[in-house]
Amino acid sequence: MQILQMIHSYWAYLALLTLVLATVNANYKYFSNKYFAAKDFSISLLTLILMHTQLLIGILLYFMKDYFVIIGQVGIGQVMKNSGLRNLIIEHPIAMIAAVTLVTIGYSKHKKKLVSKPKFKVLAIFYSLALILVLAKIPWNLWI
Repeated sequence: MQILQMIHSYWAYLALLTLVLATVNANYKYFSNKYFAAKDFSISLLTLILMHTQLLIGILLYFMKDYFVIIGQVGIGQVMKNSGLRNLIIEHPIAMIAAVTLVTIGYSKHKKKLVSKPKFKVLAIFYSLALILVLAKIPWNLWI
């Protein structure tokens, strides 16, 4: 389980880096009216793949940890009263699932657009929201 935790932590750097890159790229090119190129498609696709992979690793890790035992022992009420436990067991997983969902929706919607500006607009909105969620719910005290 320690190896999976380490992979989840290091993969997070890669996923976060590409999410930041894709978000900055989409916002910059949206506001500067740039043409949507193959490189832009690749960046958004790579972000989608890395985010989904990170989510799958996280889900595996979630079920391998003893979170359900903790909930069973102390009760969900006590978990919700403890900010550290609440963040690890409830808030972080839900926020990351929501972030990956936003990336997926943004990626799917941008493919249906035919013109560059709307493509970048969709990516900028959905990837920016995903980035905000990820940054808000990374357990910084455990990660760095």
